[in-house]
Amino acid sequence: MISLIIPPGEQIAKMQKKLIDEGGKASNIKSRVNRQSVEAAITSTRERLKLYSKTPTNGLVIYCGTVFSEDGRSEKKYTIDFEPFKPINRSLYYCGERFDVEPLKELLEDDKKFGFIVVDGNGALFATLQGSSKSILQVIKVDLPKKHGRGGQSALRFARLREEKRHNYLRKVAEIAVQCFITNDRANVAGLVLAGSADFKTRLSQSGIFDPRLAEKIVKIVDVSYGFENGFNQAITLSEDTLGNVKYVQEKKLITKFFEEINLDSPKIVFGVEDTMKMFEMSAVELIIVWENLEYIRVTLKNPEAEESATVIYLRKDALPTDAKTYKDSKTGTEYEVIEVAPLNEWLIDNFRKFGAKLQFVSDKSQEGFQFAKGFGGCGGFLRYSVSTFDEAGSNENNEGDFDPETDFI
Repeated sequence: MISLIIPPGEQIAKMQKKLIDEGGKASNIKSRVNRQSVEAAITSTRERLKLYSKTPTNGLVIYCGTVFSEDGRSEKKYTIDFEPFKPINRSLYYCGERFDVEPLKELLEDDKKFGFIVVDGNGALFATLQGSSKSILQVIKVDLPKKHGRGGQSALRFARLREEKRHNYLRKVAEIAVQCFITNDRANVAGLVLAGSADFKTRLSQSGIFDPRLAEKIVKIVDVSYGFENGFNQAITLSEDTLGNVKYVQEKKLITKFFEEINLDSPKIVFGVEDTMKMFEMSAVELIIVWENLEYIRVTLKNPEAEESATVIYLRKDALPTDAKTYKDSKTGTEYEVIEVAPLNEWLIDNFRKFGAKLQFVSDKSQEGFQFAKGFGGCGGFLRYSVSTFDEAGSNENNEGDFDPETDFI
């Protein structure tokens, strides 16, 4: 059974190439029945994919394969394709005994959408936050008169004109808020956060020009030091107690905790693909954090001239062709036979439970997530035990330097 998920923005041609590569691998399956079933499913998936010139707005999901009845006496071939009801941010190709529907279950989780209005003397920003997705709906800029005029008019007249312009500005903000957050005469957000550096946000919430349908949705009013997008990001941070169940906020909290442990030089933290996976395959990782777009592959190698067990290496996707049969170590010159090539994210989805770990995918849409993805390799984890404890144990037992998991781990 083939499960194929293409996120928004990804090219159809790229996935077609992957299916061609997978079809080539399927020809190596020893069982004739399994080989024919996999090849037929891949062919059907490719044909269905040809119906799309580009990936739909919310992505594309295709399930294809032969499903047996409960009694196992009859079978039926299915090919199902559809666009999810909201954007799906995970790329997936899975061939197995059953369809992988976990990404769809995540979409069905109760992801409430919150609206944000960041308003100050320079302009206003209207945005939403849902799950790990931030969307800026509209931005307006304004040039309001300061408290003091240049002269040539009375102080009372200047104050009246200044107040009139501020009132008109708030009226415009209130009108745009209705356009952004009201659909079919109902609020389309679960809650509304007002933010700003001056008193505009308070005046807006208390004025009669602000739509009552939105006024009742206000869950928090926060003071921020910035306007526009920077103010939006700060407003999210200051509203964490209210937005506690939103995935974006949960990601920020998790990665912030990860960074705090690094700052404390905690021995129960690990980052970087190779170091993290080394600890993961020792079952030392309690929670592994992975960037959802991590472009690494897990390659299993075997030296045909030696009887040693298989070796696992981790490479960027463009470092090894998917149809490669051999791999040559540039340092030692040894040529290995390629046993298996699998995208690291997909391999983790299939195997993280075997190592007793929890798996958490994160996006790079927050400042913390971006720093984790670009600065820490997009892969890290919290350890069950202090690695230094095992370093010392290995040193005491072997009277040698570094801990070697092949010989020292018990």
